[in-house]
Amino acid sequence: MEAGHNELVFETAALAGEILVASGAEIFRVTETVQRIAAAYGCPDLEPFVLSNGLMMTASDGRQHCLAKVRHIPLSGSRLDRVDAVNQLSREIARGLHTPAEARARLLEIQVMPGKPRWQQVLASGVGAGAFCYIFGGTLADAAAAFVAGLALYLYLLVAVKGRLSKIAANITGGALVSLVANLLIWLGLGSQLSMVTVGAIVPLLPGVAFTNAIRDIADEDYISGAVRMLDVFLVVVCIAFGVGLAAAGWAALGGGAQ
Repeated sequence: MEAGHNELVFETAALAGEILVASGAEIFRVTETVQRIAAAYGCPDLEPFVLSNGLMMTASDGRQHCLAKVRHIPLSGSRLDRVDAVNQLSREIARGLHTPAEARARLLEIQVMPGKPRWQQVLASGVGAGAFCYIFGGTLADAAAAFVAGLALYLYLLVAVKGRLSKIAANITGGALVSLVANLLIWLGLGSQLSMVTVGAIVPLLPGVAFTNAIRDIADEDYISGAVRMLDVFLVVVCIAFGVGLAAAGWAALGGGAQ
């Protein structure tokens, strides 16, 4: 019975860690949450080793029965709603509100928690693009052009790209699309500052949460995970810049000219 309880607690804590890592949580948050859950259920000897793309855990009952788990978790976009849900559940577990079986069932629900509806994501992309364009010094007309480009970008990402292209290809083509739409809108007379429209419209592509977490991981001396996240951020930024430059060069070659 004791061994069965320990195994259930181990699997529950591991599942919480997997969800947090897959959702882009910081390393210290994953480690603390996993250990808090294990300690709340009477298994304080659980030892997690967390990376930005992997989770390794061991636990022992002090005798001969040992548990171990190694899980590879590919880098993906941030899901702060899942991170918040797991954090809230861990607090409830610490207060004794859930049995291990109940906690595991709740974690399985969190793991498949749906994201925001597509229309909300598309609208948020447009509003964010327009707002940042205006903040960076664009006019209202430039912001309107960036809003349109931001809508087009996320429609492309959600409809044409999702599950079909790698991250590298998605960011290159996304940057190129933004540049082409911005050039087209300026050519049509909507907006006057191509640089402001383009900068505002590419903001939805930028991995701001990943960059912040990379800095936090490095500050917490999780150098491996911080370096991996930072390299991923750098790769995304380079791909976006390459796509924007490629499309701008193509537009100029076709006679569109540079603004």
